[in-house]
Amino acid sequence: MSYRTERTYLGWITRFVRFHAARAGAFVHPADLAEPDVEAFLNHLANDRDVAASTQTQALSALLFLYGPVLGRPLDTMAGLTRVRKPPRVPSVLSPDEVSRVLTHLRGRNALVVRVLYGSGLRLAEALALRVKDVDLDRRQITVRSGKGDRDRVALLPLSLAGPLAEQVGAVRRVHLADLAAGGGEAALPHAYARKSPGAARSLAWQFLFPASRLSTDPRAGHVHRHHLDPSAVQRVVREAARRAGVDRRVTSHTFRHSFATHLLEAGTDVRTVQHLLGHAKLATTQVYLHVAGSTGLRVQSPLDRLRDGRPPSSHTPGG
Repeated sequence: MSYRTERTYLGWITRFVRFHAARAGAFVHPADLAEPDVEAFLNHLANDRDVAASTQTQALSALLFLYGPVLGRPLDTMAGLTRVRKPPRVPSVLSPDEVSRVLTHLRGRNALVVRVLYGSGLRLAEALALRVKDVDLDRRQITVRSGKGDRDRVALLPLSLAGPLAEQVGAVRRVHLADLAAGGGEAALPHAYARKSPGAARSLAWQFLFPASRLSTDPRAGHVHRHHLDPSAVQRVVREAARRAGVDRRVTSHTFRHSFATHLLEAGTDVRTVQHLLGHAKLATTQVYLHVAGSTGLRVQSPLDRLRDGRPPSSHTPGG
């Protein structure tokens, strides 16, 4: 799993242990706890802490991992668990004009990252995790490796980005050659592949497409690498660009993925195709964009728009 997921899981396991230590008045090892204790903690999050559905699900995933792969005692159905229900939300979508206005206030690599988000429908983490080898300029496709749900998929590579992405690969090559000359140039590899082919770490193909400006230390192995751009930095630039563009609502990097899906559907793209491009496991997840696309494309006239001089239109002739 990613380092971020690892840290998140450790955080929830720590909270779980502390919760039961407070109840027992002493430290309690997770191996001495059982399914009802897991239910008690998750119900505490739902009933006492009033957490969001995604927060409780994240805690549940961490504890499923703890009791499954780690302790070898997989949890059962947990019939007593109170699940926080996630109410349906309509995603925030920009109009094509708003997308264009925001893009005009972005520069350099950040602008290219956001164009990939909107042009290919990628999540920010997926875009930043791209390696040079994942961009196929000849076939005009981008391969997303280990996306959400640990699934690979093929995404669109917009024709308008072929040139800028080729230039970006060239920029990565120059940075990589400089790193190699300085005695570095090794990219962090997936663990299994690092054991199978450790020499690949020094190849251009495995370098991040959007490398960071500075070298950093791998928190797991302790090696010095050039990682990818920091997601928080991109988010910060996107917020500022939206403000300067005069878009008076919350805009995040994910807004461009929502806009990608909605604009495709409004252009007549089949919902199954959009599902495939987004990498959704369930069609229902993609269908939420149909509601957004439908609301922006309605041709029904509001009764307010039929008023004349503040009065409803007459349904009969005078004196009739």
